Amino acid sequence: MRRILAAGLLSLLPLSAFAQEADNAAPAVALPEAEVTKVMTAAVDGFIRPGYDALGVSAEAMAASMKTLCDAPSKANLAASRTEFGKLAASWAHIEIVRVGPVIEQNRFERILFYPDRKSTGLKQVQAILSKSDETATDAKTLGTKSVATQGLGALEYLLFGTGSETLAADKNSFRCRYGAAVAGNVGNVAKELSDIWDAPDGIQKAWEQPGPDNPAFRTGGEAITALLGILVHGAEAVRDQRIETFYKGADKVTFPKQALFWRSENTWPMVAANLSGLSSLLEKSGMVALLDEKDRPVVSAIHVQLKAMTDLTAKIDPDLEKAVVNPADRKKLDALLADGKDVIAKLNDGYGGAIGLSSGFSFADGD
Repeated sequence: MRRILAAGLLSLLPLSAFAQEADNAAPAVALPEAEVTKVMTAAVDGFIRPGYDALGVSAEAMAASMKTLCDAPSKANLAASRTEFGKLAASWAHIEIVRVGPVIEQNRFERILFYPDRKSTGLKQVQAILSKSDETATDAKTLGTKSVATQGLGALEYLLFGTGSETLAADKNSFRCRYGAAVAGNVGNVAKELSDIWDAPDGIQKAWEQPGPDNPAFRTGGEAITALLGILVHGAEAVRDQRIETFYKGADKVTFPKQALFWRSENTWPMVAANLSGLSSLLEKSGMVALLDEKDRPVVSAIHVQLKAMTDLTAKIDPDLEKAVVNPADRKKLDALLADGKDVIAKLNDGYGGAIGLSSGFSFADGD
């Protein structure tokens, strides 16, 4: 466990590098240390730890549903497992925005979700396992040692919704079903690793909640809040760049609906909605608004309003993306999501960032 905790702490070192993404280093941000500690503690205890715990619970439910399906295949049990998949995917999407810390160590992030996958590496590898009936893929532990593209949610979606998935409703204890059960178990194992690391009081919790000169993560409260803001900025960028622009880049441009995440199961928009919900939840539960002067606090309310509007809009777009990208009405909604996403990034980066003292030249953005 000590080795795992050390890895978790080391993985936080790049967080301070958020301050180096502009042409010049970020200015020192002076914030009340006591208030920063409250915010960082709230972020950990109110969002991050509950998020990974919820992912673990959802993975357990998915594994149980797969076991039922394998033992008693039927259309009803297949439908139930497909529903559980949607819940598990959304549970991951909610906490997925935290792309720092232990989740980026030991390929944990990719083991849960390998995406984008523009060369269809995952699909080819999953199909190869199915064609060979590789029994080592039916055990969560041995599956966890294989390619990351074969052991996460992308693989599970294909098993439940891809070509040949209808056999799950008829074939008892089929290889495909047992492989799917192992994927659910593997996701659960990774979620437990993450929960255990974040639950250890003298490990990453302490590093996040107590900035100081000897802290391997954050030397000052300003660094800590800058990094927390960076999580939000990059999370919003990921929604726009990886969830939408992967298949739709704007009006009159070529579209690639089958490049979208979970297009087979029509979970693309529920994933986006859960990502947006995660952004809003982290911003709210951390209490970051308390670090702003009263005159600057409306920017936080504006961000919440815009995230809610984007979430509502996702529910109004055809879940069949091949239809959505050629429907003029849906294309307008897609354009609106891209524009709103860019505006949310600006409000976080320039609005909140400027209010806490980051200079106008400083940017978290990836160059959009």
